[in-house]
Amino acid sequence: MSESNRIEYKRELTESLEKEVVSFLNAKEGGILYIGIDNNGQTHGLSDCDAAQLAIKDRLKSNIQPSIMGLFEIIHERRDNQDIIRVTVAGGLEKPYYLKKFGMTEKGCFLRVGSAAEPMPLEMIESLYGRRVRNTIGRMESPRQDLSFEQLRIYYEARGLHLNDAFMKNLELLTSDDKPNYAAYLLADNNGVSIQVAKYTDATRMHLVENRDYGRCSLVKALKAVLDRVEVENTIFTKIGYPLRQEREMINSIAMREAVINAIVHNDYSYGAVPKIEFFSDRVEVTAMGGLPYGVEEADFFSGGSVPRNKEIMRVFRDLKIVEHLGSGILRIVQAYGKEVFEIRKSFVRVVLPYAEPIDGATPQVTPQVTPQVTPQVLRLLQGMAGDVTRAEMMATLHLKDRMHFSRDYIAPALAMELIEMSIPDKPNSRLQKYRLTDKGREVLKKESTHE
Repeated sequence: MSESNRIEYKRELTESLEKEVVSFLNAKEGGILYIGIDNNGQTHGLSDCDAAQLAIKDRLKSNIQPSIMGLFEIIHERRDNQDIIRVTVAGGLEKPYYLKKFGMTEKGCFLRVGSAAEPMPLEMIESLYGRRVRNTIGRMESPRQDLSFEQLRIYYEARGLHLNDAFMKNLELLTSDDKPNYAAYLLADNNGVSIQVAKYTDATRMHLVENRDYGRCSLVKALKAVLDRVEVENTIFTKIGYPLRQEREMINSIAMREAVINAIVHNDYSYGAVPKIEFFSDRVEVTAMGGLPYGVEEADFFSGGSVPRNKEIMRVFRDLKIVEHLGSGILRIVQAYGKEVFEIRKSFVRVVLPYAEPIDGATPQVTPQVTPQVTPQVLRLLQGMAGDVTRAEMMATLHLKDRMHFSRDYIAPALAMELIEMSIPDKPNSRLQKYRLTDKGREVLKKESTHE
């Protein structure tokens, strides 16, 4: 590869890092910066990638405005047997981005022109600022201020991460006047937002047989519930033959997962619209409301350029490994089905995935819900539970004394996998709180006892 309007090489980490990143942020489709490769494409490598990654993250977080958390990712790669760093930058919605020390001036704002970062003319700076999208969920105040985040804490702890007392500021869940914003509302334990799942008997919307709302809880928990529902709906056509067994999914599960995640991440929640998944007799449709993000054209959309509409949600989903890499979801769907499955309008973006034709002579079977892979600690917890029990009672039963260890390795993953539930879910920190097995947890215990 050579340098272009989307690719920049740096032999080493230099003072121009922020300038190059700002130029990509102000572009429609973002770009990629490789550190450890010279301008001629020759790999030289870096001696200490870990230190370089930490320095890059700190500089981008501290030296660029508006905040770009959730708009970049830093990856350690190997190329030509050398260690290099790839910094992928998404195009931002809050243009113009600028160097903090120079402000919104020609010295602080840059634009990608060919393979160079050029100063942005003052007229363009003023024009972009005048058109900046103001109604984002990061700036909108939450309709409720009494928010709790126990579910989010559980998911973070299940990934080995910890939300400290400053997590709302760190995850950009506060408005400029330090009030919970709409992104915080979406991630809170209780809210009024849901994801709609509908099912019809034929190829039209005339005969509705099921209409369910998944949500009114943390958006992370709602997403996981929807993905479980989609997995159950998917059918695998199986044909037993000799010497091979043939199987084919009704819906490509990877493309379906990406379509659902993308709809939830990029949905425009600012005016009350919610994502929707609809199952028909011949297809499934996944709809995100709001159309393409501001300034994004179809060519940018299909090229893999990423412009997250809701960067706060994207940040959390990436922390929890729900989203792998910026801009990769659309490419996976296109790889499986082609561009023609996308319907792009001003008011929505829809993915229409047709069902696969059955294999001749195959028997359809509904995909069962996958039994979660529980750790020995979680299995011990499930086996020791009888009825509604408190944390103290569970710790006594398991002969444990370290509350943090118990929370991180036992309670958090069991709640995240929905193997246990709270007796008072609306008040997760209540002194009367107890825990009990769910149907899913009992099913895991049943299967474990059968294996024994």
